[in-house]
Amino acid sequence: KILDRKMNKILWQPKQVENTQMAKFMETVNTAYSLKLKTYADLFDWSVQKSPDFWEKIWQEANIIHSKPYTQIVDDIKKMPGAKWFSGARLNFAENLLAFRDDEIAIQFQGEGQTLRSLSYKELFDEVEKLAHSLREMGVKKGDRVAGFIPNLPEAIIAMLATTSIGAIWSSSSPDFGIKGVLDRFSQIEPKVIFASNGYFYNGKEFESLSKLNLILEKLPSVEKTIIIPYISGIPDISSLKNGILYSDFLSKSPEPLSFEQLPFDHPLYIMYSSGTTGLPKSIVHGAGGTLLQHAKELRLHCDLKRDDTIFYFTTCGWMMWNWLVSSLSVGATLVLFDGSPFYPDGNAMWKMIDDLNISIFGTSAKFIDACKEANIRPQNVANLSSLKTILSTGSPLVDESFDYVYEHVKTDVLLGSISGGTDIVSCFALANPMLPVYRGELQCRGLGMNVHAVNETGDSLIQEKGELVCKSAFPSMPIYFWNDADGQKYHHAYFDIFPQTWYHGDFIEISDHGGLRFFGRSDATLNPGGVRIGTAEIYRVVENMDCVDDSLVIGQDWEGDQRIILFIKLKKDFFLNEEWVHKIKSQIRSSCSPRHIPALILETKGIPYTINGKKVEIAVKKMIQGKTVSNRDALANPEVLDLYSHIQELM
Repeated sequence: KILDRKMNKILWQPKQVENTQMAKFMETVNTAYSLKLKTYADLFDWSVQKSPDFWEKIWQEANIIHSKPYTQIVDDIKKMPGAKWFSGARLNFAENLLAFRDDEIAIQFQGEGQTLRSLSYKELFDEVEKLAHSLREMGVKKGDRVAGFIPNLPEAIIAMLATTSIGAIWSSSSPDFGIKGVLDRFSQIEPKVIFASNGYFYNGKEFESLSKLNLILEKLPSVEKTIIIPYISGIPDISSLKNGILYSDFLSKSPEPLSFEQLPFDHPLYIMYSSGTTGLPKSIVHGAGGTLLQHAKELRLHCDLKRDDTIFYFTTCGWMMWNWLVSSLSVGATLVLFDGSPFYPDGNAMWKMIDDLNISIFGTSAKFIDACKEANIRPQNVANLSSLKTILSTGSPLVDESFDYVYEHVKTDVLLGSISGGTDIVSCFALANPMLPVYRGELQCRGLGMNVHAVNETGDSLIQEKGELVCKSAFPSMPIYFWNDADGQKYHHAYFDIFPQTWYHGDFIEISDHGGLRFFGRSDATLNPGGVRIGTAEIYRVVENMDCVDDSLVIGQDWEGDQRIILFIKLKKDFFLNEEWVHKIKSQIRSSCSPRHIPALILETKGIPYTINGKKVEIAVKKMIQGKTVSNRDALANPEVLDLYSHIQELM
C-alpha cells in the first residue's frame, strides 16, 4: 500500500491552466461544435471519437500554408494501413517551416568547445534560397533523395529545407555511425547528393570523417555531388572525394527567388530507419502533411511551445527527435542545436547551457537524466534555471527515481514530460500536457487524436493492467510506405500482422484510471517465466537504483520448456558481485516487484550494449546467448560489447 501511494504521488501541478494553448484549443473546439468539454479527458475522448473534426481543427489552428484546399479530411479512419488524409490539398513542408522571415533568432548552434553561432529567420530563409537554387541547378528534382552524413549543424537544417522546398526527399545519419551502418541505410535509397562535414567533436576530441566518407561513396554509385561543410580544424582536403565540393563553393551567389514546389499532402518528405539491430534497417517513408500536422499538435498543444520560447533537444541527425525539433521552426520559436558530448567538459555543461541560452523547453534522453543522477550532478546548485518551464525525456522509460531526482535536484516547479513514440510515426503516442499534473513514474497522457489502448492477446482494452500498445484508428503521421516494398508486405508485417487493421507498436504498457501511462519495455523483449508477462523496465527500475549497480540488462532464456530470467549486472568501481549482493538484489526485486520477477541467475558483465540512440539491445544479447549471429553490429554504439555474451558457461 505504501509503495502504491508513492507510485501515484503527484510531483507537479499546473498553474494558470487557462493560459495554455491546450486550454485555449479546447475552448475553440467548444465554440466551433457547441460542446461543453471541461477536462483533458473530455478533449481526448472527443479527439478520437471525432477524429476527422479534430485533425481539421489542428489544420486550421496551425495555419497550415497551402495553395489548394483539401476536398476530404480522411477517406476511412478505420483503414490501416492506407487511410488517405487531406485529399486534394497542395502544400510544401519547407514553406510552412519558413513562414517567419524576420530578425528573430531561428537557430542557436553550440558546438562542443565552439563559439556560439546564431541565425535569424531572415538569414535562414536566405541560406535556404541560395542552396535550393544550387540543388535545382545541378538537377535535383521532386522525388530525388538527398542524404546528410552530418553532425547536428545549422547546415543540416538548411540542407533539409532546401531539399524539401523542391519536393526531394531528405534522409540523414549521424557521422558516428559505422560505414556498414550508413551503407545499410543509404544504399537502399540511392541518394543523388550527400551533405557531410569534414569531422565532428566529441568529449574534447576531433574525429575526422572524410576517410570514412570516401569508403561509403565507393559503394554509393548514385551520388552525383558530395558537399562538404568545414567544421573541425584545418582546410578539408576534398581532392580524393567523388564529385566533392565545399559547401561555400556550391552555394549560389545570385539565387533566383525561392519557389516552393506545391505537392500532395502525402508527398514523401523523410526516409527514416529502424535501429537495424535484428536485420537490415527498415526504410520508413513519412509524408510531408502528416509530419507537419502531427508536429504542430505536439509542439503547440502538448509542449505549449510559443514564438517566444527557446527549445532544445539533445539529439543527433540520426534520431527522429532531430526531425521533431526542427518542426519548431513552424511556430517561430528559437531552436538550440548542440553537437558533442553532453558531459563535456563535465556533467554540468547542459544545465549551464539552459541559463546561457535562455532555454525554456529542454529535451533529453532518460539515459542522460539517469547518468546525471548516478554522477550526483546537482543542477540547481550550478545553474539558475529560471527560464526552464519543461523538461522532456524519451528514448527509454524514465524510472521513478529519476522523476524524484529532477524535482529534488533540478527544479521543483517544472513540467517533467516523459514522452514516447518512435521513428515509425516520427512523433509520439504518449506526451506531456500543460493542463495535467505529473505523477511519479508516469507519462502524462495519450496524445490527442491518437486512439491508443493497452490490449490483451485477444485485443480487448485494459485499464490498470499491462498490455500491448496499439492504436485503433488511423492518424496522419503513419508511414506512407516503406522504401522498396512494392506490395506493402514489409509495412503490413511491421505493424498489422498481430491485430487486423490495428497498429501494433511493440511496447508493453499500462494505462492508469486517470489516463497516465507506464512503459515496461519492448514487447519483443518482454519476459515470460511461467506464462506471466513481465516488462524488462520493471526490473531495471529496481536494480539500477542499488548502490553497487552501474548498469544492467535482463533477458529471458528459453530453458527446460519454460523461460528463466537472466540478469546481467555491470558493477560500479570497487564493488564485487558476491553472494551477499546477489541476495540483496534478489530481495529488492522480490519486495519491489514480485517473486516472479526474481532472476534465475545474476551474472556480472563488463559492458551493456546500446544502440547509437541510447537504447539497450536485449534482443541482440538474447541472440548471442542462443548462438545466433547478430549481423548489424554497426547499429550499436559499442558493438564490441556483444562478444561478452558469447559462450557464457553458466547459460549452456
